[in-house]
Amino acid sequence: MTTLDGARILVFGASGGLGGPIVEQLAKAGARLTVSGRSLESSEHHTVNADLTLPDSAKAAVAEAVEHHGGLDGIVIAAGVVAFGPVAEVDDDTVDELLLLNYLAPLRVLREALTTLQPGGFVVNISAVVADKPMPNMGAYSASKAAASALLKSVRTEARKSKIRIVDVRPPHTETGLATRPIAGQAPKLPQGLTPESVAARIVAAIADDETDVGADQFS
Repeated sequence: MTTLDGARILVFGASGGLGGPIVEQLAKAGARLTVSGRSLESSEHHTVNADLTLPDSAKAAVAEAVEHHGGLDGIVIAAGVVAFGPVAEVDDDTVDELLLLNYLAPLRVLREALTTLQPGGFVVNISAVVADKPMPNMGAYSASKAAASALLKSVRTEARKSKIRIVDVRPPHTETGLATRPIAGQAPKLPQGLTPESVAARIVAAIADDETDVGADQFS
């Protein structure tokens, strides 16, 4: 079991539709939080500016959180973007942005985490069900999420020496509003998704229960 009371945790994407509920539930569990998000205007928690599209942003954010808390026990990556449309119509700029935010940004965060987190610490990356079940008209997005899952699976083995737990979370469709803000294309008709609060509760439980792989079939 991982004790969240007093745990020092950095949350990327803290202003998002899922990041916000995760922050709330971690705070209720007693965690000491540093939060980062694109639209954080004010927060009761320590706040850092981080634009994960920039090469050194993850490094700077992790360093600032470490300085503030005197160390870090965990990092949650709840930032990402989505795009829709047939592969034949998805341009290179869209693919670049998908890979940058959904794959390269987690890689940069992981790189910092492996040399910064305390033994027994954790990194959680929130992916999506399409990493396992790619969808038509979501091919580029699905591939970016699958790439992140492959990365985490590999890093999980590498991180054993430093006793850092790597958690890959791939929830089913969730009503975060992300599908209404694609960087390209238009969302297909989707079934009613899970509530962000229920998904956040499952993610926080996975952190506390020392899980490492949480697929879509483990949500309800």
